[in-house]
Amino acid sequence: MEYDLDQLEQLITKIEKEVDYVDIRAGSGNGTNIVMKDNKIQEINTGITNGARVRVLKNGAWGFAFTNDLSKIEEVSKTAIKISNSLKSDVELADADVINDKIKTPRKIPVSSVSIDEKIETIKDANKAASLDDVISIGVNYSDSESQNVFLNSEGTNIITDQTRVGMWLNVIASNGELIQIGHDSVGGAKGYEVIKDTDIESFGRNVAETAKRLLKAEAAPSGQFPIVTDNTLTGVMIHEALGHAIESDLILQDDSILKDKMNQQIGSDIVNIYDDPTMDAFGHYEYDTEGVKTFKNHVVENGRLVSLLSSRESAGKLGMKSSGNARSAISDQPIVRMSNTYLEPGDMSFEELIEDIKDGIYLKGSRGGQVDTGKGIFQFNASEAFKIENGELTTPLRDVSLSGNILETLKHIDGLGSDFKTSVGFCGKDGQVAPVGDGGPHTRIQNAIVGGSN
Repeated sequence: MEYDLDQLEQLITKIEKEVDYVDIRAGSGNGTNIVMKDNKIQEINTGITNGARVRVLKNGAWGFAFTNDLSKIEEVSKTAIKISNSLKSDVELADADVINDKIKTPRKIPVSSVSIDEKIETIKDANKAASLDDVISIGVNYSDSESQNVFLNSEGTNIITDQTRVGMWLNVIASNGELIQIGHDSVGGAKGYEVIKDTDIESFGRNVAETAKRLLKAEAAPSGQFPIVTDNTLTGVMIHEALGHAIESDLILQDDSILKDKMNQQIGSDIVNIYDDPTMDAFGHYEYDTEGVKTFKNHVVENGRLVSLLSSRESAGKLGMKSSGNARSAISDQPIVRMSNTYLEPGDMSFEELIEDIKDGIYLKGSRGGQVDTGKGIFQFNASEAFKIENGELTTPLRDVSLSGNILETLKHIDGLGSDFKTSVGFCGKDGQVAPVGDGGPHTRIQNAIVGGSN
């Protein structure tokens, strides 16, 4: 590590004499990003980063300053104090436990021990596997990171973390001369390179390409209200985007959430149980948030009732609750409320049971993005592909299918949950910041869903 722990502890002692609260984050890291586009390596970025920030609270106002030169930590602390002295606000922090801990996320193969050449070969293998007939473009993105950070505050918390994360994303475009269709998938986790090693790369690449090719022969989707089944990926996207952001307490405080004043009210059917869990083995894993709060499996929606929110110490203080441990940011940014691994709990139905009673419905798979208005509680998502469900059987492949509606109505129309479970690998953007997250769930049956298509 590049920082001096004794120096930081002494600095905390010095600063706390001038302010009501202070915390410091400092650390170093290394990472690699590789981009391959249409059979050519376009980017290889690798390097080491260092940084430290000081955050102080005085008279209810934050002062925040960052440097990537750790020798200037005392200098930036003076800047943070000066900023807080110039402001007045009403910030009150919720109480938090004093923690002294040292943690290391599990890994079998450190990503830094794997050569750039080996990583490139894996990317080329995925590209080669996806190079099927009708495929006109392939993009592969690989990213990994290792970081060693320390968090200290004037309350006595001292946490040292050693974290690692790795992921690979594949996009395939196919065309038959008239239509263009896209396949997408990803693999990764908050662990070492074994995540990539344990993946059947040939199968991974081929399956994505076959999805894109299959869509070229698919029919245009109908529009209207249908009973639907969403796969693990689309279930996760719906829970993350349509519900997850709405339970972020800063948005509730900004009056930008349909769930404001809905605590302990029924917002979904009684089989709906939703969690945000930073502790689980998924891409959004972390043991402590960026305010040093210990994370836990947060039961957000219990049997359809909203029973918890996602919060930081600041937002929890304003709402009179305890922080959920969802303050997240890079060292250079102010912590804000973010999701971690957000998912719908599985049920006990097989896929065949989910579709057997559907006479005329649609099965939606994968996600191609969408839009959400958390204040109005409305959403629209585009599925990667879909199939008609006719008399309990999957039949005609469909393309260009969207799912839209009001999140509260949609959650209340969930009447069947599969016994399977899967989370996806992704990054979530908010207020100009990006955080690694996981989202997922089981295959999910929803009645009276609004489906959009070109027919």
